[in-house]
Amino acid sequence: MIEYNKKSARAWSLLGTCGAHGIAARELVESNPKVVIMTADLCSFSGLDRLKTSCPDRIYNVGIAEQNMIGIAAGLAKEGFVPFVNTYASFCTSRCADQVRVNMSYMKFPIKLIGLTAGYAVGILGATHISIEDMALMRALPNITLISPADCMETVKAMIAVSDTPDPTYIRLTGSVNTPIVYTEDYEFRIGKAIWLCRGTDVCLIATGSMVSVALEAVRMLQEDGISSSVINMHTVKPLDKDALMEANEAHRLIVTVEEHSIIGGLYGAVSEILCRLGSHKTVVPIGIEDLFVHAGSYSWQLQESGLTSANIRVKVQNFFNK
Repeated sequence: MIEYNKKSARAWSLLGTCGAHGIAARELVESNPKVVIMTADLCSFSGLDRLKTSCPDRIYNVGIAEQNMIGIAAGLAKEGFVPFVNTYASFCTSRCADQVRVNMSYMKFPIKLIGLTAGYAVGILGATHISIEDMALMRALPNITLISPADCMETVKAMIAVSDTPDPTYIRLTGSVNTPIVYTEDYEFRIGKAIWLCRGTDVCLIATGSMVSVALEAVRMLQEDGISSSVINMHTVKPLDKDALMEANEAHRLIVTVEEHSIIGGLYGAVSEILCRLGSHKTVVPIGIEDLFVHAGSYSWQLQESGLTSANIRVKVQNFFNK
């Protein structure tokens, strides 16, 4: 039985979200006979070595054949199983776009697709592995739930939560090892229900994935500037929590979206689309990756190059309030 506390939060943080994925996978296999785990030659990388040893009949390594893996998962889902499928986020979305569109979006098979190392986590490998457009691709497909956990504890909670739903789901895992901790104790995780982490009156930072911890750090900086800030953990990007968004829009002078993803088609797009439909004329400032490929490099360097830092958030907010 998984325990959610400071000790587990620290341990999972050291492993990163990929390792936390392996913790959740083992729990799911042990508690649900219908759950099967699939990977494309990434057992060790996705924290599945112990599961491979303890339950070899519940894990399938298809090799470097990502598109075929989606088809196999569809067949297993058709027979009543709940397949959790993992590989690099860039591979399971863009490389498998047709298979995902047909089997998950159109056929509605309850495949749980885990996009490992989304964003810049394996940025040293370059553009082929960097995944900055996966949310845009998955958001455009009907019937697919899209979840972007804030830290390792939320990764575990998200995987367990989606195992009980009939919906095809994409879980986007960002960050590297030593993932910053957002949650240190148990809390209620509900798909489609955003979480207010702190409340202010001037600016609302709506963040997802790895950028939630960055947004919380920015709040402390902005407080020094006399700017009162809120942070919303928008862990579910589709369906978006419209109630939380309406509340944020009404209670703040400025909305800022923060994501380790292209500013085209991701969280910024989702938030702006809804606010536009609501008739809002409030400014929404995007903090994300511009319309380009960043050169290969370390994770921290690429974040810095793209302005995905608390200091940059501070500057962007200051610019608005100093006009």
